[in-house]
Amino acid sequence: MMSEHILSAFDRDLEAVQALVVKMGGLVEEQILESARALEVRDLELAEQIRARDRAVDELEEKINEEAARLIALRAPAARDLRMALSVIKISASLERVGDYAKNIAKRTQVLSDGPQITGTATAIRRMAGTTEAMLKDALDAYIQRDAKLAADVRERDLEVDQMYNALFREFLTYMMEDPRNITPCMHLHFIAKNIERMGDHATTIAEQVIYLVTGEMPEDARPKSSSVA
Repeated sequence: MMSEHILSAFDRDLEAVQALVVKMGGLVEEQILESARALEVRDLELAEQIRARDRAVDELEEKINEEAARLIALRAPAARDLRMALSVIKISASLERVGDYAKNIAKRTQVLSDGPQITGTATAIRRMAGTTEAMLKDALDAYIQRDAKLAADVRERDLEVDQMYNALFREFLTYMMEDPRNITPCMHLHFIAKNIERMGDHATTIAEQVIYLVTGEMPEDARPKSSSVA
């Protein structure tokens, strides 16, 4: 009876922490999409809101870390239960980094607002951001559902983000060679595209955490990656 009571208390505490992870994930997904939209339409007010909201993401990570540490200290979980408790810390760290990248996009949007527009690139970046946001959403769904198959699918899709990044990089080079005035905006756009590519890496990291959580082992094969051009 005592062990069952402790187990149910652990489960309740874990569910509470996981609810915070889900909330944090929702905020970060919104930050990804809105940072790309702010860039595309040059919405400086939205870009500033994205920067301001990053603090809420940081605060959630701090709360998750505190609650997870308390859970481990209080319940002393072993084996699989410990993996579950540690997973929330690792996943929240990845989410915090994605939030930082969204904030960085918002910062560069403000810098780009007064410069020349590079035709079509902001729309391409928005599509790339949408692909990455979908990866992150599925990675979090896989975590909640303990779905290793969905997590493996997310891991495979990182290749698509890499390919989109490489295509954009080549496009930026073309614009810069055509007109030196394009160099500064294209450099900023390149960093934005790289930030989104890194978001995809973190979504993949979350997916790998799910696979480890479900199977007890990290994937042995290397991540599917496109040859990077930068």
